[in-house]
Amino acid sequence: MRISIIGCGNMGTAFARSFVKYGLVKPAEQLLVLRDQRRVHELEPLGQVALQIDDRLATSDLVILAVKPQDFGRVGPMVAPVLQPGQVVLSIMAGITLSRLAEVLRHGTLVRAMPNAPAQVGMGITAYATGSELTMRQTLMVEQLLNCTGRAMHLADEAMLDPVTALSGSGPAYFFEVVRTMIATGIQLGLEPHVANALVKQTMLGSFHLMEHSDRSAGELIQAVMSKGGTTEAAFHVFREGRLNQTLEAGIIAASTRAAELSRS
Repeated sequence: MRISIIGCGNMGTAFARSFVKYGLVKPAEQLLVLRDQRRVHELEPLGQVALQIDDRLATSDLVILAVKPQDFGRVGPMVAPVLQPGQVVLSIMAGITLSRLAEVLRHGTLVRAMPNAPAQVGMGITAYATGSELTMRQTLMVEQLLNCTGRAMHLADEAMLDPVTALSGSGPAYFFEVVRTMIATGIQLGLEPHVANALVKQTMLGSFHLMEHSDRSAGELIQAVMSKGGTTEAAFHVFREGRLNQTLEAGIIAASTRAAELSRS
């Protein structure tokens, strides 16, 4: 298999590293197209490095578009003349729909995906939707590649990528905000910063594993921690007064609405 990745920011580089790490592609079979000449030496162990789109793209089985969405108007027309029938194009650009990809690239075998930041450490989840011309073999190839960065989930309806973007695409930032607030509050209460950091991060990690290995729902797990008249109940009383649940819900809905707006722009 031969792969080309156009755009080697955090996510493009994460894909390149994972493909090589898990032996899905050899560095000699991977082409990395980037703009920053200063990163050439850094990326050379992962594949052939190019500073512009050229005919080598035509030999790839899969072309990944990992540039910023606002750069697609410039990059797309440069990619279109080089693409060959049957090549799969996988876009991880937020807000760029399959129909727009097809229009600009004049190409039919398309996949649109939304990965998230934990893909950089092999713990991501990527939801994806496929164009109508993709074969089952090509779909399975894409899913295998996406799985090496964590987990992949196929969506029958492309429109569902907007709530996916709000939930899992933006989701890591929500958790980081909770962690940041908890650590800052621990320090405010007198803990040393390194102690607060360790307590909060291990609590989040342990809570995830408890939830992952439990048959109980998140609500049931909350009740298991919360004893009547205790400390957890005192905290949740304040959360409810401050409408924490409704605020979080409204934020996620706002993110989904913005994702839909970007898809229509």
